[in-house]
This record gives sequence, C-alpha cells and structure tokens, in this order.
Amino acid sequence: MIPRSPKGGAVSEALHELRPETARWTHIALRVADIDASIEWYEHHTPLRLLDKRQDDLGFGAWLGQPESAASPFILVLAQFLPETDPFKEFPQEVLAPFAHMGIELPDREAVDTAAALAEREGCLAMDTRQMPVPIGYVCMVRDPDGNMIEFSFDQGVFEKAREVWGT
Repeated sequence: MIPRSPKGGAVSEALHELRPETARWTHIALRVADIDASIEWYEHHTPLRLLDKRQDDLGFGAWLGQPESAASPFILVLAQFLPETDPFKEFPQEVLAPFAHMGIELPDREAVDTAAALAEREGCLAMDTRQMPVPIGYVCMVRDPDGNMIEFSFDQGVFEKAREVWGT
C-alpha cells in the first residue's frame, strides 16, 4: 500500500505549491528529549518563535524561526522521537558542543550581556562574555536543555560581508 499524504495523494507527489525557485539552505534539526521544554527555552532565550508543531507515530516535531524572515526562512527543527518508534534509537543523541554551535548575532554588546545574564540566572551559561579575535567578536555561549551550544555575538560582520558580496 502506498502511504498517503495529508492532502490524499501519494507521498511521492508534491504537497506544497509554494517552494524555492533554486536550492536553499532552510533548516538545522536537533533531536531533543522534551519538545515542550525546548520550545519554551528557545522562545525565552532567542528571537525564535514557534512556526509549527506536529505529532505523528514517530513522536513530536516543531519548527521555530523568525517571523520577519518569511521571505527567506531558516528554521530550527526540533524532534522528540517516541522510544518505541525512534528511527535513530541505535545512534547516540549527539549535541552541538563544545565548539559546534548555532549562532545568533545581536545588534549591540549590551544585548550579549543581557543574554549572558539571563543564562547565568537560569543555570545555562556555558561561557561568559568575552571579546574574541576578528571575525568572532564579542560573544557568550549558552546551553539549551539538551546541551547544544548557542552563541550570542556582537560585531561578527556576517550582515556586512553578506551585503558586500551578495548585495541586499
């Protein structure tokens, strides 16, 4: 029997009419232990907001992103698999650490200080604020509920370089 999509067609049929015109980098996915705790943490500590949350026979999934980036979305996918149906149960749950991380560039040093202070109060500050060499900038590192590292930075120059090379 061919699996059916929510719209009734075979899974091999396209389900969505709106899609990119060229290949796009769209998401990073993390396996999490508690989807609700992870959603709450990301909405509290980052500018990411819940876009979609689903449940199926494998477990729970959530997409988080920035509402103002709808024209060019980049999404954090969170997946909490049920133990009995986890398709990755024979693999260890990897985390982004110690250097591997997701980065969020903030508009000023004070915002990095604020992120670090919040993380310290809540027990998830992994590396306090510090000035790093160019192009890293002023940063702190924070751990999410599963131990993944999130870097908050100021003055890395990502926006400036992207506009210099690719335009607006």
